[in-house]
Amino acid sequence: MLIAQISDLHIPRKNTKTYGIAPMAENLVLCIDHINQHLPKPHLVLVTGDITSTGQAEEFNHAANLLNRFEMPFYVIPGNHDDRDILRSTFGKQACPVESEGKIDYVIEDSDLRLIALDSTLPGSPGGEITEAQASWLDARLNEKPTQPTMIFMHHPPIKCDVLETDVDGFIGKELLGSVISKHHHVEKIICGHIHVPINTSWNDTVISTAPSMGMQLVLDLTLKRESEFVLEALIK
Repeated sequence: MLIAQISDLHIPRKNTKTYGIAPMAENLVLCIDHINQHLPKPHLVLVTGDITSTGQAEEFNHAANLLNRFEMPFYVIPGNHDDRDILRSTFGKQACPVESEGKIDYVIEDSDLRLIALDSTLPGSPGGEITEAQASWLDARLNEKPTQPTMIFMHHPPIKCDVLETDVDGFIGKELLGSVISKHHHVEKIICGHIHVPINTSWNDTVISTAPSMGMQLVLDLTLKRESEFVLEALIK
């Protein structure tokens, strides 16, 4: 199964640039066109949060219109820049197949690789959170099929990544999440976004991988001393 991941789109209102400078909508169109033309074609796309710039309905509508260009199924989870209720109402159950109110957690059962979405957002905070209820829900889902390879996708990585801008955001409940993951050795990977830098590392007998942004990358400075800054990247055909 081939899966594409995109993250941290930060789509603004139509006909505007993100923060007045970044052509994120144009970048997304080029990215989608590239994925659609890729051979072999991905079976599905996971969009790991920060879909919008400020979480407004107008931004979500713009993002949804662009994401609907995908020629394969795509699934979304919120990031800290998103409003989960507006996300839910905008995308519906085709891209956000959640059955309950509150946190957007769900399972995709369409292939040999089981996919579990976790909503790591904490309204009003840039940081992440996994609640006790979510940890119990995840444990139950993982117990359902203890031998089936499983991948979890969420916005915030539950670790410090030596990226000062995002490390200071914090993650409430990371030990709780880790205690669940460590019991289930069929969790092949956890993929995340948020930090605008690609990183891979081991954690509780699995692998955490983060995707870069759609064109606004944080400068990686492992000394943790310099102020954070973004580098704008242009996608070209």
